[in-house]
Amino acid sequence: MLTVLVEVHVVAEGVQAFREASEKNARASRREPGIARFDVLQRKDDATRFVLIEVYRDAQAPAAHKETAHYLAWRDAVAPLMASPRVRHEYDDLVPG
Repeated sequence: MLTVLVEVHVVAEGVQAFREASEKNARASRREPGIARFDVLQRKDDATRFVLIEVYRDAQAPAAHKETAHYLAWRDAVAPLMASPRVRHEYDDLVPG
């Protein structure tokens, strides 16, 4: 298992559009065979900050995810909403829940 956390900062006027695009992407991503979990979190104290939690079944699944129509649509929809570039961190899942 591979867990990826993606930190996202969007412009204030883009929060709702980012939420809608990300919720749609997350629902579709959860149906991919290589994805075990896909969560979208929004910070309580700063609505412009989000974290995506993506749990993949193997090391090849992230690349497969990035080729899907729903990911490509999400990427293009949220690009103009970014206040800064996304930050991606990979983690080994030592004690899966």
